[in-house]
Amino acid sequence: MKSLKIYGLMFAGAFALAACESAPKSDEAKTGEAQKVDSTKTVEAQTLKVDLANSTVTWVGTKPTGKHNGTFNLSEGTISVKGNEVVGGKFTIDINTLKVLDIPAEDEGNAKLTKHLKSADFFEVEKFPTATFEIVSVSPYKPDATAKTEEKDKEYTLENPTHTVTGNLTLKGVTKSISFPAIVKVEAGKVEAEAKFNINRKDWGMEYGTDEAKLKDKFIRPTVHIGFKINAASVQ
Repeated sequence: MKSLKIYGLMFAGAFALAACESAPKSDEAKTGEAQKVDSTKTVEAQTLKVDLANSTVTWVGTKPTGKHNGTFNLSEGTISVKGNEVVGGKFTIDINTLKVLDIPAEDEGNAKLTKHLKSADFFEVEKFPTATFEIVSVSPYKPDATAKTEEKDKEYTLENPTHTVTGNLTLKGVTKSISFPAIVKVEAGKVEAEAKFNINRKDWGMEYGTDEAKLKDKFIRPTVHIGFKINAASVQ
């Protein structure tokens, strides 16, 4: 009987560890002060319009007891191209289009979570209905030799990134620069771009639920995973 109790405790412990949701293991965006955008880079550049119907922003948030994921839509966006290089661009994210995907739309919990995320605890959409990302630079990707090597989640990490994108992300009235790996393809007047990375929401003043010592299992991790797929083409 004693051995059965021991095995039972071991099983319960293993289950608890398995149930504890960790933040996605992904590339961490480098965050810093907002950078100046060099407008001379886009002189004589071709302006491509973002295909809003085929472009999206995704998000994943986690807590010890689970995770939630969803999307935002873009309301407008352009990309500036010279030859086969992206030299600029700006996107507007419509925060009011926030959707929760892991809870069925008809469930009460979906509406409750959506309302909370739109409240002042998080995005405060009544005051800040949009967010923007403006490109500062796009350079060939070079792996960070000083970064700690650890196994990353394939679902949340790009395979074979081609570029490093740096830009200014403005969210809730706060602007910070972020740099992250991306796959960028420029071909025949079209651009396809994809990225997956983590940011710390506290950098943009989102402090709600981040006191782990006080909140225990109600703690909400400050790490948020962001993904985007952008398609743009010349205006005919």
